[in-house]
Amino acid sequence: MSQVEPRIKAIYETDEFRMRSFNATWLPDSSGYLKLETTDGESGPEIAHYDAASGKRSVVVAREKLLVPDTNQRLRIHRFVCSPTVKRFLLHTDEVGGSDRWLYEVESGDLFPVKAGDGVGFEANAFSPDGERLLGSRGADLLVYDIASSQVTPLTQDSDSDAINNGSASWSPDGKWIAYVQSDSSAVPKRAVLVPGDPTYRTFQETRFGRIGGPIPTLRIGVVGVNGGPTRWIELADEAGTFYLNSLSWAGRSDEVVIDKLSRGRDAREVMLANHRTDAITKAYAATDPAWVVSWVDMEPGGLEWIRGSKTFVIFSERDGWRRAYVVSRDGASQTPITAAGSDLIAPGQIDEKNGWYYYYASPTNATQRYLYRSRLDGTGTPKRLTPPDQPGSHKYVFSPDSRWAFHTWSTFDQPPVTDLVELPEHRSVRMLEDNAAAAARIKPLIVRPTEFLQLDIGDGVVMDAWMIKPREFDPAKKYPVFVFVYGEPADQTVLDDWRGGQGFSLFHRAVADLGYLVVSIDNRGTPGPKGAAWRRSVYGSLGPLSTDEQAAGLKTLARLCPFVDLSRVGIWGWSGGGSNTLNALFRKPDTYHVGIAVVPKPQAQYYNAEYQEIFMRTPKENPEGYRTGSAINYAEGLRGDLLIITGSGETNTHIEITEGLVDRLIELGKRFDYFVYPNRDHGLSEGKGTTLHVQMLIARYLIEHLPPGPR
Repeated sequence: MSQVEPRIKAIYETDEFRMRSFNATWLPDSSGYLKLETTDGESGPEIAHYDAASGKRSVVVAREKLLVPDTNQRLRIHRFVCSPTVKRFLLHTDEVGGSDRWLYEVESGDLFPVKAGDGVGFEANAFSPDGERLLGSRGADLLVYDIASSQVTPLTQDSDSDAINNGSASWSPDGKWIAYVQSDSSAVPKRAVLVPGDPTYRTFQETRFGRIGGPIPTLRIGVVGVNGGPTRWIELADEAGTFYLNSLSWAGRSDEVVIDKLSRGRDAREVMLANHRTDAITKAYAATDPAWVVSWVDMEPGGLEWIRGSKTFVIFSERDGWRRAYVVSRDGASQTPITAAGSDLIAPGQIDEKNGWYYYYASPTNATQRYLYRSRLDGTGTPKRLTPPDQPGSHKYVFSPDSRWAFHTWSTFDQPPVTDLVELPEHRSVRMLEDNAAAAARIKPLIVRPTEFLQLDIGDGVVMDAWMIKPREFDPAKKYPVFVFVYGEPADQTVLDDWRGGQGFSLFHRAVADLGYLVVSIDNRGTPGPKGAAWRRSVYGSLGPLSTDEQAAGLKTLARLCPFVDLSRVGIWGWSGGGSNTLNALFRKPDTYHVGIAVVPKPQAQYYNAEYQEIFMRTPKENPEGYRTGSAINYAEGLRGDLLIITGSGETNTHIEITEGLVDRLIELGKRFDYFVYPNRDHGLSEGKGTTLHVQMLIARYLIEHLPPGPR
């Protein structure tokens, strides 16, 4: 531990390797961008303007202009929202003079507080199209704040904030209407959560939790005038509590909203156009799939976007076995693919309607990487990769509105992120915006051996991506213990060639590897890689069995390829779904895995949340066998190795009671294991000073004590 402890402290305590990100806001005319920044020697930030072409800097909201009227106090800006006209800024600041939201007028330099009352919040889309009003919320209710008069107009008045929430609100194009989604959770049962406080007389807070097979929130769509009055509810034919909404937006005009509706199991999707004036509803698009049409809202690459004067829209579909973008007519009669057949779109980039281009992310030949491509919006021609061929790895672009410029961030597993301004489509680098040079210099001595990316062919046409980190003093003539990092579920990949590679644990894994381990991660089928719909849907019915089999098969294939892999010494660890797969590995493959560290697992799948698990397994009533085979608790008798289970008593995701059911089962079976609970910590185990460091030190210590490092 003495060798690894300073490294882990440098990562999680002193933050010596923290990377800086570049954040700026493009101006609507694409001529430049706005950035909140503090110059050297100054005490607070100001908002600067940079010309895109020349890089010339000017100050839009100067530090000296942030003095609160009639005081000597200066506002400290945390973030800002620019009005569509760029004549006004909403500043989020420290609380001064009774307000933490202020408005700044660019032309006059006037600064005045937002007098909307206590508890009011404003989102990124707060400004009305003309910049004269703000859309906000107080608790569960929506409101409009008139800037000139400081008048607050309530739009909704639902007093039961425990059950009712009005959200996903947006301005109509003409600024006269607000569309929103009302969620009613009154039928969703509550569960008690311990509130930290007096150790003798404990108190509890009840929160609602939509469990698999139980009630979920009921949703309805409303449109209300900005001057208040009754909401116009859009009547859907579906039974309440049987669907989710992927998105709600305006259909390019102010009398019609777009409703992107998903069935509870996500096996059906409908896009409907609803006229809030006439109550007419028409169907623009529909799709079904035996498994799922849309996997999980947070994993989907995007909703839909209108083009051609709102006559057509762009949507994603996997109907031919690959995730592709289609241009669909308003009546749904025409559906034209615009991205390449036989490969997946990973995520949308931007639509350049003026010049007829669709920008998107893809990587047809390597699922571990991310590149920028563009295709013609009319579906003709051949897609072209714009990311230069000499920049392998993963790329992210923040486009200017006209698609001429982009903030481009590039990294690999071994190369920290850098951000430059590029001009498209040539991808000409204009200037560096953030090079992270200081942190990169500190990291460079730690990366003695490049991370190796491999492909593991386990037969039957299944080829899995993997990476391996070798020790600093690696000797290929000797055999090394293996420490596997696993996730293996549909929500994420661990085998990505970017700086976050391995869910952000890459520096920790390097520190562990240098002790004398081979640290390995494998993406089995069912993970969300761009390998086609069949790859992703292969786990439908039960999460756990397939990933366990394929992870073990991948490990054996790795040993055949790499004779220095010691299969008699194998450890495995993972977080959340990776914690569940760690349990599955030790319980179902005891001859393969000898030590496991399961962090916040879900060993009883039937008690997890409905929104995620039902996509992949439906409900226990519909699929009892899938839930039996998908729950690690049912295989606990197979434990022979050393197991550490880590969780938090404040879990709101994989509740501690789910884990303690497994603890009781292991006790009943007379199994030896270790169990560590962090008091009042949630799923990320990050609350409280020193917690993150303690968790990673605990993992390292348990590994060293139960699977000693070093070659043989």
